[in-house]
Amino acid sequence: MKLVDISIKRPSLIIVLFIILLVGGMFSYTQLSYELIPKFEVNVVTVSTVYPGASPGEVENTVTKKLEDAVSTLENVKKIESKSYESLSVVMITLTADADADYSLNDAQRKINAVLKDLPEDVDPPSLSKFSLSDLPIMTIGATANMDDVKFYDLLDKKIQPILSRVQGVAQVNLVGGQEREIQVSLDAAKLKGFGLSIPQIQQAVLSSNLDFPTGNIKTRENSTLIRLSGKYKDVQELRNLVVSSQNGIQIRLSDVADVQDSQKEVDKISRVNQQSSIILQVVKQSDANAVSVSEQTNATIERLQAEYKDAGLKLSVANDSSQFTLAAADSVMHDLFIAVALVAFVMLFFLHSFRNALIVMVAIPISLVATFIGIYLMGYTLNLMSLLGLSLVVGILVDDAIVVLENIHRHMEMGKNKVRAAYDGASEIGFTVVAITLVIVVVFLPIAMSTGLVSNIITQFCVTVIIATLLSLLTSFTIVPWLFSRYGKLEHLTNKSMFGRVVLAFERGLDSFTHTVTNILNWSLKHKIATLLIVIAIFVGSLLLPIFGFVGGEFFAKTDKGEFLVQIELPKDASIEQTNFMTQKAEAFLRKNPDIVDLITTIGQTSEGMGASQSTAYKSEIHVKLVGKDEREDNSFIFAAKIKRTLEQELVGAKVKTVPMGLLGADQAPIALTVTGPDLEGVMDFATKAAAKLSKIDGASEVKLTSEDGNPEINVQVDRDKMAALGLSLSTVGMTMQTAFSGNTDGKFRAGEYEYDINIRYDEYDRSSITDVSNIVFTNNQQQQIKLSQFASITQSSGPSMLERRDKSTAVTIQAQTVGRPTGSVAADWEAQFSEMERPTGVNYVWGGDMENQTEGFGTLGFAMIAAILLVYLVMVALYDSFVTPFVVLFSIPLSFIGALLALALTNNSLNIFTILGIIMLIGLVCKNAILLVDFANHRKAEGENTHNALVQANHARLRPILMTTIAMVFGMLPIALANGAAAEMNNGLAWVIIGGLLSSLFLTLIIVPVVYAIFDSIQARFNRGKESTDYPEMMIADYVPAEVSEDGFTTKHT
Repeated sequence: MKLVDISIKRPSLIIVLFIILLVGGMFSYTQLSYELIPKFEVNVVTVSTVYPGASPGEVENTVTKKLEDAVSTLENVKKIESKSYESLSVVMITLTADADADYSLNDAQRKINAVLKDLPEDVDPPSLSKFSLSDLPIMTIGATANMDDVKFYDLLDKKIQPILSRVQGVAQVNLVGGQEREIQVSLDAAKLKGFGLSIPQIQQAVLSSNLDFPTGNIKTRENSTLIRLSGKYKDVQELRNLVVSSQNGIQIRLSDVADVQDSQKEVDKISRVNQQSSIILQVVKQSDANAVSVSEQTNATIERLQAEYKDAGLKLSVANDSSQFTLAAADSVMHDLFIAVALVAFVMLFFLHSFRNALIVMVAIPISLVATFIGIYLMGYTLNLMSLLGLSLVVGILVDDAIVVLENIHRHMEMGKNKVRAAYDGASEIGFTVVAITLVIVVVFLPIAMSTGLVSNIITQFCVTVIIATLLSLLTSFTIVPWLFSRYGKLEHLTNKSMFGRVVLAFERGLDSFTHTVTNILNWSLKHKIATLLIVIAIFVGSLLLPIFGFVGGEFFAKTDKGEFLVQIELPKDASIEQTNFMTQKAEAFLRKNPDIVDLITTIGQTSEGMGASQSTAYKSEIHVKLVGKDEREDNSFIFAAKIKRTLEQELVGAKVKTVPMGLLGADQAPIALTVTGPDLEGVMDFATKAAAKLSKIDGASEVKLTSEDGNPEINVQVDRDKMAALGLSLSTVGMTMQTAFSGNTDGKFRAGEYEYDINIRYDEYDRSSITDVSNIVFTNNQQQQIKLSQFASITQSSGPSMLERRDKSTAVTIQAQTVGRPTGSVAADWEAQFSEMERPTGVNYVWGGDMENQTEGFGTLGFAMIAAILLVYLVMVALYDSFVTPFVVLFSIPLSFIGALLALALTNNSLNIFTILGIIMLIGLVCKNAILLVDFANHRKAEGENTHNALVQANHARLRPILMTTIAMVFGMLPIALANGAAAEMNNGLAWVIIGGLLSSLFLTLIIVPVVYAIFDSIQARFNRGKESTDYPEMMIADYVPAEVSEDGFTTKHT
């Protein structure tokens, strides 16, 4: 091979090449940033529309349905989900993986603009946004200070928030809790009635007296001066003294009919950090920014701000920082990587008998790993769990090529050749085989790297990292290994004189006896081929039964113990924020007693589920609980949360308590989600309720709930239009008056210095506390007559749904649940077996969402990738063997690895998820490599005249050592990852166990089954080719010939 030739003759070229690679790799490493998981976009466009004061039913009919019709004509739509809340409509359009979300966003905007005229008048314009995982806060900061509430909120809102927003990479900073300053005009209903004034009159007077007018200018020949009529309120006293009406020369001032106070907005959200009242700042990063660097810069800014506002006692304490987990996870994988390198080096030492030879092989690892960073940098990747995991797993593979080449060089040296000749002949002879075994590993990962979809987004960086590192190790094995051996290699002859020699000799004796045992089993198997195959088929079928009988469950993502969970508390729908706060304080006091709990971040009036974060819901609260490290507590966070829930339910009587574990991608609200759709809500609810009842009885299911719940108390006002018209009132007057009285009007602004605050005009608290106050609200008609609402309308109390849901333009309800102690797929399969037998009303259907939807899609992608991988491996081997039949012998080793993989999953209590399936795909390449080495050697021996039986036994003897060496190196390289328990280790554990189990089972079975299958195929081929002469094409290409007679010109054929 030319490469081997150059590396031995002109090593300076190779040294220059690898110096460039190493320097480039080190530079690239310094440019890379850290991330938890690869950045990927979920193609979802969200349309949010606020319709103030409307009930969910009204929002659905007048807003949601019209928007759904508009966006349903978009291209590449996978599904349309919509939710109608109190005063809010949310339509979520999920696009296919290959759709362009930015184009779809613009397209949706155009289509919505076309139907704006059909929406009710007082609806806010719909706002469109592209959902991104980057929208989740990366930092939560609790702020406290020694100052009054109004000034403190102003300091945060007007000064601190803008400074933090200017930090590079920060998209926005949200404030939770605290109230803004507001001028409250609280109208007294009795006084209004006494003075004969109506709410619209007061509103008009307040707004029209709060204006600045530029009224022109005065001019002389020399100059021009502006005239400005300054009519804005300067202080609250001026507003109190405002004359709202003059009757018979008596001036009625605002203070006569209302209480005017410089106060704060009504409390709708309360926040605390570790039971201390504070305002929470949530930092959201820009989608292309790096979380770790944003966090570092934000922390530096916080320190500066605290120093600046030291006199005010400002404290900004970081309650939660997602980058800490990212760095902990990255450090843990790096730690495993170094242990893996050390273990592989230890294995090499035993097999290669000397530090010198072990070092020649081990050089491949650092060179390939460091140079891989160039590829990671050029591809635009980051150092995340996937790319780092790829680097860790590849440690065992990197030495494979070098081992195989070195083994062969040793064999040539033992023939009596000098080290230079042995290095050249040994590396050149096995060149094509080494390229093939490397390509087998590369092509296994290509289909995943080239596919699209959620799974591909997550796993691609892992695959590409492995491909780059493996190709670099191939380059190393053909350049550095022959060069180093030709200069420094020598045959080591072990003696009993040294301690190391005695240990290695004992190891060699063990290896010899193992080789003979394998040979004896092989001899027996070659005589009893059918029996051997039947035994292996029985074991294979047995292993396939493990998932079928539930010993190995299925889920999309392995559950990751992040040491965090949410406690969500829900009171009856009519509970006030004060009641919710009181109940939450009890929960905090109870949680604080637990020594395993480190931090509590509390928000009252807001939860993170659904679109709750954009709405204030007074009857709900949420506590974000952070626990001590895994090694300091007995239970994982999932079991801990389930136990906390049980005890809290007894403490908080009358409240619903729900715990939500925090996964890699944030709160895992509902891994099990089944959306039931149908033509009407009644039929859908009926089926969903029965199905939910069945789910709650299944082992492992908890927190079962329906998304649509009744029981939202409302007061229904039905107007008699004829009576209203007879009394001289219009619906717009009635609606506007009621809206101002009970909701408030904040059109007016009060200027204080450079800032403006709302002037809120509405009834005082006493006049808006019962249904009687609604009945007694007074309207004034054009004849100045006072009319009560009860004179022309019926007022009733009722309850309506708190949220209405639709899926693909059909009425829908989703059944949601958590899983504890069992994989999601297993719980869902048990449940589906039960509810699929239930009778369904006409038109009612169901569709999986959540984890099951991802699992179906992800497993489908990986299934296709596995088939494509096997096909590509077959094609590589066709090229290697120049035969379409021989590769099938190698492919027989693939099912043998599944036996150990599934058994390892069952024994270590891991599930089939996208990572463990990735491990199984990776096994295809690893086990085929072993089989290739065997078959290749057997072919060489047969070409030299050996019979099939002897060729196979010799192949087993000659290739057992490199096969054993590469397998043990890989297994030892995997052990640190399999046994790791650091941050986010759970998703890597299963992957490593699959590879360890698969490699060990295929190691023993490949050595027996592949030769048996080879012998069977060989005898079949011999039977087919019996009596047929095989054509030797290379011989024919240079065969002698007798020149034919040509005509006189010496060229043309002579015709007789």
